[in-house]
Amino acid sequence: MIPEMKIKENLRVLLVEDNLLNQKLLTINLSKLNCIVTVTNNGQEGFDFFKKQKFDVILMDLMMPIMDGYEASIEIRKFEREDESRGHTPIIAFTANTLNNDFQRCMENGMDYLMEKPFNSYKFIEIIKSFE
Repeated sequence: MIPEMKIKENLRVLLVEDNLLNQKLLTINLSKLNCIVTVTNNGQEGFDFFKKQKFDVILMDLMMPIMDGYEASIEIRKFEREDESRGHTPIIAFTANTLNNDFQRCMENGMDYLMEKPFNSYKFIEIIKSFE
């Protein structure tokens, strides 16, 4: 890894992704970046974990069962407004199917960035650095 491309050690990442293979691949990639990864299977689980723990960033799939990424992001932002001590946690939408209106819809629902699958470590680092 290029030294300038490092991110904060032990970055706490909440991964909200319903696909088991994607969970495994993302966990491996994020671990190589020295991230501490908490994996959840859908938006509801992700929101429930978020309420209990503090994370540095959330990597949010958009299309999931039970609660999708849009709904989960809305709930997370509502929770942050109710508990001001939480501050703002960056949410990176993560999806394979980006349409022209996805970026706008992500922003309208409280997300901070839209990243396309497959996962690209350098793009992730670039995004994380933009939040610092």
